[in-house]
Amino acid sequence: MKIGLMSDTHGYLHPQVFRYFEHVDEIWHAGDIGSVALADELEAFKRLRAVYGNIDGQDIRIRYPEHNLFICEGVKVWMTHIGGYPPKYTPVLKPHIREKRPKLFISGHSHILKIVPDPALQLLHINPGACGKQGWHKVKTLVRFELTNGEIKGMEVIELPD
Repeated sequence: MKIGLMSDTHGYLHPQVFRYFEHVDEIWHAGDIGSVALADELEAFKRLRAVYGNIDGQDIRIRYPEHNLFICEGVKVWMTHIGGYPPKYTPVLKPHIREKRPKLFISGHSHILKIVPDPALQLLHINPGACGKQGWHKVKTLVRFELTNGEIKGMEVIELPD
């Protein structure tokens, strides 16, 4: 299963997303989508799994959960918008992460690209950075990877042109 991961679009969908995600099976959005129109465009292109972020209104919040815990290709995944990163997870989530034991923990919010293993909790944390226009980030980023038989493979970071 090939995954295209993004976050923090804030209502802006870079036209190159379609090129870079052309061969993925699913798109995962880690929150701050920004508009239903953007979500509709992604859903028309590929299967979309998403969570809402702190800037998303009720129209997005009724459509997507705050936390999305699921299993894909044998990998337990937890996706949320505000989650922190190893070992500084948000205090509210840390005990739940220990209890649920995801193999892959995805969050957005910071606009900082991070791919960090957490050996203490035996998981991989990914924050794909931000690919929208709003925020202090200087480079718009996406992440692509594969899930196969319980393994996370082929991690790629993509920098979008201005």
